[in-house]
Amino acid sequence: VAVDISSELVDLHSDTNNNEHHTSEISVTELIVRRGQAFKLTLKLSQPFNLGFDQLIMTVVTGKDPSEDLGTKSRFGVPGRSLHSASAKAVWKAELQRGSSPETGVLVLIVSPPADAPIGEYTLSASFKDKEKVLANFSVLFNPWSSDDWVFLPKEEERREYVLNEQGIIYRGGGDYISPMFWDFGQFEQGMVKICLKMLDLNVKYWLNPADDVSARCSPIYVSRVVSAMINSSDEGGVVMGNWGNDYSGGFPPTYWSGSYAILKQWYNSYYRSVRYGQCWVFAGVMCSVMRLLGIPCRVVSNFQSAHDTNKNLTIDNYFDNNGAMERESKDSIWNFHVWVEGWMRRPDLAKDGKYDGWQVVDPTPQERSEGLFCCGPASVTAIRNGEVDLKYDVPFVFAEVNADSVYWLVSIDDGSRTKIFSDTETVGQNISTKAVGSYKRVDLTNTYKHREGGLTCMDSRGRSSYFFSGLRLFVMQVSGGSKVNQELTAEVVFTNPIDETLSDCSMSLSGSGLMIGQEITK
Repeated sequence: VAVDISSELVDLHSDTNNNEHHTSEISVTELIVRRGQAFKLTLKLSQPFNLGFDQLIMTVVTGKDPSEDLGTKSRFGVPGRSLHSASAKAVWKAELQRGSSPETGVLVLIVSPPADAPIGEYTLSASFKDKEKVLANFSVLFNPWSSDDWVFLPKEEERREYVLNEQGIIYRGGGDYISPMFWDFGQFEQGMVKICLKMLDLNVKYWLNPADDVSARCSPIYVSRVVSAMINSSDEGGVVMGNWGNDYSGGFPPTYWSGSYAILKQWYNSYYRSVRYGQCWVFAGVMCSVMRLLGIPCRVVSNFQSAHDTNKNLTIDNYFDNNGAMERESKDSIWNFHVWVEGWMRRPDLAKDGKYDGWQVVDPTPQERSEGLFCCGPASVTAIRNGEVDLKYDVPFVFAEVNADSVYWLVSIDDGSRTKIFSDTETVGQNISTKAVGSYKRVDLTNTYKHREGGLTCMDSRGRSSYFFSGLRLFVMQVSGGSKVNQELTAEVVFTNPIDETLSDCSMSLSGSGLMIGQEITK
């Protein structure tokens, strides 16, 4: 005999669940939970439930073509019973809670989504004695409060700032004059869950393979990369159209905007027509809102004297002829400031020991293509600081933004050959700034992105570079005899090894007044 599950008595406890999951600012009527954390559910059956014989089978699904092997479907029993296949990913479970009254058909359940469940919209259904019923539609977000989640952030004051705070500051201006701009992130405004999850469904990879795309949403690395591409309009369906000119017809100048919600709501209500117009701080502000809503800790970062290296050689090249005129226009440039975001997450794809975990640069401003799309990151800030430019994603590009040398070349009028005139190692990457935790003060992040100028770069046995600063006096030079103009002189140079290791394959260069470039004098 089929037994009904009374829909009138399915209680999702949305108010208490959302409060415990730190989502009550989003809604108290729609169930919004965080993965890796249990939530409460009460069912009323139309007949008694016999714990010794009866079995309630529950199923959760998300996305198109849900599959246990992809982690987008999970079946679990009450009382606890394993129903999943051996190859299943993201296994859910449920337990009977105190307060249940099986003899009257009232079951109070504790449902636990795993910490690696894909984020998104879910449907929960229950099957009892051949009768199946959809119980609820609800949303699952990342969980910075769960130590099992890749976005776990240990300090509560930082979670309040980088996940829950709807107000912030974006720094603009120049290196000598840094101007704070207040920005309303508004990540918990009405409809933001639907807006942000719809954004994920409109990305190119979803259209190519929706099942795999939804499955990959278990990873904040993947999700942040998708969001980076979707914020700009350079690829189809993006939220904001960039404009660095003076004609803003058909929209508003980037300086018009002071918050993210108006932009995201306009995009959503217009059936995903890109909002006109934005520049780097607008792209970053909107992305920060989306990341915080999805549960990835995020902050906006401004880099002053920010390099744009177009040919991936880690330098900004300037070319001059013999008369001092610019020989040709370089595609490389240095912007007075540039703004991106950092997202907090683990990076087990780079190292199992957690070396590259923590803040990752993600840049939604369309500059260069990355794997075919206008997106950038996540790039480990640790990798950027250490100059480990062989690591994904887009570490070389961000390294150049904060640490490129500005190189000046003399181009021969006769044969077009180039001679290096000067290399400026200090201009790029100054006063890298973000808002402080719990206050409106500015925090300087420059030392987290780059070592002090005058450091040393070493290569290990596997060809990986590392960088450190030495305050030692490494060279002592003693000139023999007197010095005369246009006559050779002899000098003795004593070099002190700055590290407690044997150095090999070393070279020493000399540069100074009267020399066009540094010249190698010994090896």
